[in-house]
Amino acid sequence: MSKTIELLKKYVPYSEKEKKEKEVMIKAEEISGDILTRDNEVCHLTSSAFVLNKKHDKVLCIFHKIYNSWAWVGGHADGDDDMLYVALKEAREETSIHDLKPLNNDEPISIEILPVFGHYKRGKYVATHLHFNFTYLLEADENEEVKIKPDENSNIAWLGLDELIEKSTEPHMIPTYKKIINRIKENFN
Repeated sequence: MSKTIELLKKYVPYSEKEKKEKEVMIKAEEISGDILTRDNEVCHLTSSAFVLNKKHDKVLCIFHKIYNSWAWVGGHADGDDDMLYVALKEAREETSIHDLKPLNNDEPISIEILPVFGHYKRGKYVATHLHFNFTYLLEADENEEVKIKPDENSNIAWLGLDELIEKSTEPHMIPTYKKIINRIKENFN
C-alpha cells in the first residue's frame, strides 16, 4: 500500500462531503490500482499548497493561465508518493518562494475531489477528469521575492483570505477555499 493511501485512510474527515470523497478516493485506488500518475486519465492524485503569510491573514496566489483565475498553487503527484513533498515542490516551482514551513503537523488541512474540465496544455488536449487532491497549509514570509512561472501563471500576489473568494472566477472552487479559510480562522489565528 502506498504512503499516500495509508495517509488517506488515517485522515479524519471534517465533513460529510470529505467523508464521502475519502471513500471514493480509496475505492478508485482499489479498482484502478494507479492514481499516482497521469497515466490514469480518469482520476489521479494532486497536491495543493495554501501558503499563508506569518500573520495568517493573506494567502499567496497565482493567476493560473489554464483556468484564467486566481488560485492556490499545486500540481500532479506524477508518481511521487509524498503529497507534502509535492505541495512544497509545486509552491517553490510556481512562486520561487523557498522558505516554506508546513503547518498542521505536516498533515493535510483538507482533501477534495476536484473536477478538471477539458483543456489544451502544451498543444495537446487533456480530457475532463478528476483530481484527488490533498491540501497542505504552509507558511512563508510575504517579503520574500516571488517570480512567475511563465508556462503556468501570469501573476502572483498575496491576497487577503476573503479576497481570494472575491477574485476566483472558478465557482466550483469557492466552497473548497471557504472550507480551508474557515479552518484557518478556527485553528491558526
